[in-house]
Amino acid sequence: MSAITDAFGDPTRRGIYLFTRDDDGGVTAAQVAEQFKLHPNVARHHLDKLAAGGYLEVAVERAEGAGAGRPSKLYRAAGDTAVDVPVRSEDLVLSLLGRALALLPADQAEAMAEEVGQEYGRAMALSLTGPRAADAALAVGQRSLRSAMQSVADALTAHGFAAHTDKRNDQLRIISNHCPFGDVAIEHPVVCAVDRGMVKGMLAALYGDTDVCTESSLPRGDTFCATTV
Repeated sequence: MSAITDAFGDPTRRGIYLFTRDDDGGVTAAQVAEQFKLHPNVARHHLDKLAAGGYLEVAVERAEGAGAGRPSKLYRAAGDTAVDVPVRSEDLVLSLLGRALALLPADQAEAMAEEVGQEYGRAMALSLTGPRAADAALAVGQRSLRSAMQSVADALTAHGFAAHTDKRNDQLRIISNHCPFGDVAIEHPVVCAVDRGMVKGMLAALYGDTDVCTESSLPRGDTFCATTV
């Protein structure tokens, strides 16, 4: 059940699986990106997640009529896989989180969401480096802010955020091209404080205390989420 939830808990990923299953010839990441209006890297992340769970098979083939370029990966539904019951446990948990936060005054809800995110972010950082390694690196200043932010972006990507770092107006940012919170974040924007807290918590463990703010987000109508440090 845990494995199925990991693969199908994201509604976009469920849709991608059904889209792939309906095409016997297989689909490419580019086709999925176009169908679901995703960045190709995000589409590839979902496809690879499904393939890792054994729900899709991957073949490297050259499309008919293609030139001498790199052959494409084709993803097909695995023949012996049956997923008859849609798993929505993660959707339910997120929805309940959003509703619970909505019952609090706005400032308290945001502070609580960010605090939860910080605790989880620090745990994520320690799982990457181990508590002793993280504390040692912090104590002697071995990590630069840029390298710490890259580690944070990599960890967020592994959690479905499709994140990367960039620099704008001499300020470092983490850009997330995908929001695993989905519609819950649109309905309850306070949930965005969770991922801001995750960034702050990870940076606290890997680099030191930093000021982190949300520069742009999908609930505000922006095309991506940007967290500025």
